[in-house]
Amino acid sequence: MIKKIISSIIFFGVSFPVIGSEIENWQLGFRDPASPVMRAVNDLHNFVLIMMAIITIFVLFLIIYVSIRFRRSVNPTPSKRSHHAVLEVLWTVIPVIILIFMAVPSFKLVYQQDVTPEVDMTIKVIGHQWYWEYQYPDQDNLSFESYLIPEEELEAGQPRLLTVDNHLVLPINKNIQVLITAGDVLHSFAMPSLGVKKDAVPGRLNETWMNIEKAGIYRGQCSEICGSGHGYMPIVIEALSEEEFLAWVQNTKNKFAMLEKSTLALLTNNK
Repeated sequence: MIKKIISSIIFFGVSFPVIGSEIENWQLGFRDPASPVMRAVNDLHNFVLIMMAIITIFVLFLIIYVSIRFRRSVNPTPSKRSHHAVLEVLWTVIPVIILIFMAVPSFKLVYQQDVTPEVDMTIKVIGHQWYWEYQYPDQDNLSFESYLIPEEELEAGQPRLLTVDNHLVLPINKNIQVLITAGDVLHSFAMPSLGVKKDAVPGRLNETWMNIEKAGIYRGQCSEICGSGHGYMPIVIEALSEEEFLAWVQNTKNKFAMLEKSTLALLTNNK
């Protein structure tokens, strides 16, 4: 029985990164990490979970052992001992040692999340009710807004409540500084696959960073209740190679320039 339990713990500990690679019903573990920070989060989660499982099984074993070994039928005259110095020292020192083993990697992770390495580019994220605005200061202040695509307008394969009209497009293998604020109420910019979650506070500029290791589409949502449309603020990051990103920047500038000219022409004609 004990061998089966230990085998199950090892199986789940090893399987978490694999099982969590895609979104599935009844999924165990996180999605496949796509950044150094998320990999560290995943590793710490698995480490603490295994420690918790071992402690829980050990305590359960002690409870079962004491219940059987010292039951009334076997031990009719119980001991009246109330103190045991060695035992009391052990059950104080051992948990402290366990907590230290858990604290060291958690402090390292907090430092890794909080301290931004040398920055390759900066983006600014602004939360609104109920959409996101993205600004690229390093790309001639390119900016645009991103709205949820309604369910009736979705194309085949597009997930409900997680699809937007304009993606936040970023290059891979770059240290990206993310400045986050809000234009009205509290929001929270969260991207699970990248290990990013930072509150967007009106009148305050919060900072985090990310380094996307793999090209692809990453989906997140606003993680702070911000009103009736809170569940309709998805975030979609599209990670591209540096060459593809630069081409996207140029194409997007041209697209928005054409839209601006069309809008001005329409306004002039209406006058």
